[in-house]
Amino acid sequence: MTDAAALPGQPRGGVLTGPATPRAVNVLAPNPSAMTLDGTNTWILAEPDSNLAVVVDPGPLDDGHLRNVVAMAEKSGKRIALTLLTHGHPDHAEGAARFAELTGTRVRALDPALRLGDEGLGAGDVVAVGGLELRVVPTPGHTADSLSFHLPADRAVLTGDTILGRGTTVVAHPDGRLGDYLDSLRRLRSLTVDDGVHTVLPGHGPVLEDAQGAVEFYLAHRAHRLAQVETAVEDGYGTPAEVVAHVYADVDRSLWPAAELSVRAQLDYLEEHGLI
Repeated sequence: MTDAAALPGQPRGGVLTGPATPRAVNVLAPNPSAMTLDGTNTWILAEPDSNLAVVVDPGPLDDGHLRNVVAMAEKSGKRIALTLLTHGHPDHAEGAARFAELTGTRVRALDPALRLGDEGLGAGDVVAVGGLELRVVPTPGHTADSLSFHLPADRAVLTGDTILGRGTTVVAHPDGRLGDYLDSLRRLRSLTVDDGVHTVLPGHGPVLEDAQGAVEFYLAHRAHRLAQVETAVEDGYGTPAEVVAHVYADVDRSLWPAAELSVRAQLDYLEEHGLI
């Protein structure tokens, strides 16, 4: 058995649902799959002595899950005052409108199409509710609208799908752009170096105790895959499907369609930088 402390980012063991930091509680959505891992992590954030809470990523349109999130907050004496989205993929955002009905909250997101209310989210914004402070960190790449949320009081960052608790994320053509993604990883690395962030609260999978280690692993993994794709093209593998069959031969074939979209994003990056 592999020691979790030896894995990239030092994933925390145990049950995913429940308290993760003094200000963050996870409610795991019942939507496990190869792409969503154990399911979507819906985060309830609040100051310990406040009766107001913020929810990040209500998750899929599953009424039982959405009501469970409300119940979990109420059980700890919290009223949900605001809903935030890390990005618009359905496993994170599809339930947001229904959740807003249940809680009477606004929904704030980068993408105007996902918002309920007048306020969006952008670089440098600070979200303050009941004494809780969240700083908005743009992290495009997985999607154009991807955001992370820096929780300074817990030295933590909520990363949506930009960094997962297990494995690596997909940067899928055409919305995903590898150059943007690499810049976002470097931006997150600066949080670990300059702002003391050590905990990753991901959109899927377990909490990571070594944020800097997780970012460095992701950067190294991307560099390795990119080099493999570049070499495959040089060796005559001419289509994305051919590159996938060659480079991703060790990956479950059910994930090859997603891998092909990732390869397209990598090919775009290589072309933009004059490498192929």
